[in-house]
Amino acid sequence: MSESDHTQLTDSAPILDEQFPVIAGPERPVVALRVLKHGDCFGVFDPRGNVVPGESGEGGLYYDGTRFLSWFELLMFGHPPLLLSSTLGVDDAVFEADLTNPDVLRDGHIAIARGEVNVHRSRVLWSPSCVERIRVTNFSLSRIDVPLAIRFDADFADVFEVRGTHRAKRGERLPDVRGRDYVMRYRGLDNVERRARIRWGRPPDKIENGRSLFLLALEPRETAALELTVSYESDGDGGPATTPPGSLADVVSRTRTWRAHQSGAASRVVSSSAMFNRWLNRSEADLQIMQTDTRYGVYPYAGIPWYSTPFGRDGLITAFELLWINPSIARGVLAFLAETQATSVNDAQEAQPGKILHEMRGGEMAALGEVPFGRYYGSCDATPLFVMLAYAYYQRSGDRAFIDLLWPHIVAALDWMSGNGDPDRDGFIDYVRRSDTGLINQGWKDSHDAIFHQDGSLAEGPIALCEVQAYAYAAWKGAAALAALRGDHTSAADWKGRAEQLREQFELAFWCEDLNTYALALDGHRRPCRVRTSNPGHALFAGLVADDRAKRVCDLFMTESFFAGWGVRTVAAGEQRYNPQSYHNGSIWPHDNAIVAAGLARYGFTGAATRIFTGTLDLSEAVDLHRLPELICGFRRRGRQPTLYPVACAPQAWAAGAVFMLLGAALGVHIDAPARRISFSRGQLPESIDWVRLSDLSIGDAHVDLQLERHPHDLGVTVIRREGQVEVVTVK
Repeated sequence: MSESDHTQLTDSAPILDEQFPVIAGPERPVVALRVLKHGDCFGVFDPRGNVVPGESGEGGLYYDGTRFLSWFELLMFGHPPLLLSSTLGVDDAVFEADLTNPDVLRDGHIAIARGEVNVHRSRVLWSPSCVERIRVTNFSLSRIDVPLAIRFDADFADVFEVRGTHRAKRGERLPDVRGRDYVMRYRGLDNVERRARIRWGRPPDKIENGRSLFLLALEPRETAALELTVSYESDGDGGPATTPPGSLADVVSRTRTWRAHQSGAASRVVSSSAMFNRWLNRSEADLQIMQTDTRYGVYPYAGIPWYSTPFGRDGLITAFELLWINPSIARGVLAFLAETQATSVNDAQEAQPGKILHEMRGGEMAALGEVPFGRYYGSCDATPLFVMLAYAYYQRSGDRAFIDLLWPHIVAALDWMSGNGDPDRDGFIDYVRRSDTGLINQGWKDSHDAIFHQDGSLAEGPIALCEVQAYAYAAWKGAAALAALRGDHTSAADWKGRAEQLREQFELAFWCEDLNTYALALDGHRRPCRVRTSNPGHALFAGLVADDRAKRVCDLFMTESFFAGWGVRTVAAGEQRYNPQSYHNGSIWPHDNAIVAAGLARYGFTGAATRIFTGTLDLSEAVDLHRLPELICGFRRRGRQPTLYPVACAPQAWAAGAVFMLLGAALGVHIDAPARRISFSRGQLPESIDWVRLSDLSIGDAHVDLQLERHPHDLGVTVIRREGQVEVVTVK
């Protein structure tokens, strides 16, 4: 019997053991964390439901960029209970765990055998609160007095501190306040008092600094339960903690009602494959929890724990992933980004008129300017993606009135693209950091070493990225079509000409004949970064690639240097900076693979797109909860388990959205709302999926249910229900 299997029972009152640090090293196990989110509040816990300092650096409860609960540990008989199981509900709303007691010793003998007591934890978030119900059951034949303790603390760390940023000075931790509630307080350097309030459904039998104790006397088969709420509040927020969110059952009911309303505009997908359905269900749930009500509308936050906030690029790409199945997400993203569009120059924020937001954060460090991300505009791709999505949204929805509302913002974005976005007026959008604290690289691969030359040397700015020129091409072309729709034929001709000029310049400057692909970027001297990367897949997605070169790019992506079994690597094996363990230089990102697959399908290579789909489907079956992480390592697939990237966010909005873009790519689906037409071009399905059913796929006021069946070389499409005027066509 190991020491972890039992604990010593004494006649004295139960006390808590000291917390011993866990040394990070090669033998430390990888723990599958559990995550909940609602609104601006999210929680990260271990499988027991605990937050223990030293065991998981990112664990805790967070609100608006601040960790307001940094220690929350349930103990029984003075020790952590043994874990039986833990999970999240299929809708991500409720965390549940079953725990039991270890062997409890008295005078060296077993007084209470392991497994006699069950502890069931249920937890749900309702921003800015966490509600938990703890149910304890005695399954023995004798009465048991169960001491249940909860150890808690709040460090009020800014999320950037949690990530490892050192601050020269912090605010002041104020004395705790004990009364009906237990309140932990902190006054930041921004002179804002932040508080964590714990409210007990039943008073503790004993309470000390950071520790509450409940003594439960349980007869055989008897159950006792207690509920508690942990809430965040701060100066000027109206004191939300003074109005508790309610019981756990009440909060669960409200959460599920809210989520049902959020998903009301989406079409439903089901298939013959249980494996694919599991991936779909988890992705749908993840996307729902990432959708957040903001002052400007609903927006999909990027990822937990580090990016639970609005990101321009992430929101735009997530909207693209979901566009064919649920265009309402794109509408919300466009509305939010229009309202937060920059209107003046601010070098500290990298802001320029017309530029689209990169990220927006709360928290003490952002408020003080210790990080520039209160409102930060340091990305060169979000602005053309904004215009590109606006046109794609119109094509999918036919929502002319919304485009008219967006029009001044679209024009402002185009003005930035032709002005500050292209300062040397060579037709290419480029970037160079304007703030010492800003991002060095400002595309989606924003690691400091992500943009490099063939010899491994880092590119110097200003840098023009391959994929950003593709987004700009689609933006100019789409804006021209919208201008023509609005009767502005002068602007339409000008913008269409810009698109065509960019296409010609791109082919001349970026194509690398000997590599069979396009350069990663052009550096400040306009020398191409001759590196094989996934970035040209985005150019396929935007339609910028010449037809005669698209096949060569497709074939390259299917070689072993790129396709690693789980998906396409960001950088091909063999390149100078290739490292499958890196963040951007050889890893595999689900959203990147979805974009590559959509680009391949756009040029008719649905077979290659389906191969990527199949690899990602296998990945979904191999990861915890069938939840695609932000990224995995890019090692070649050798078995059934991928090599996980150690600090990947999960859930991540654009990783969750990847399933829908991958499915759309395999099906070759295209929806033209103004023409009221749904088409499937050269569609294919993986061998593991015999059929897919789409229910309530809508175009305006028309709705269809479709059955899509896999045939040896193509796709069969059957219309099950049709309401309203809509044409369904297949292209062989």
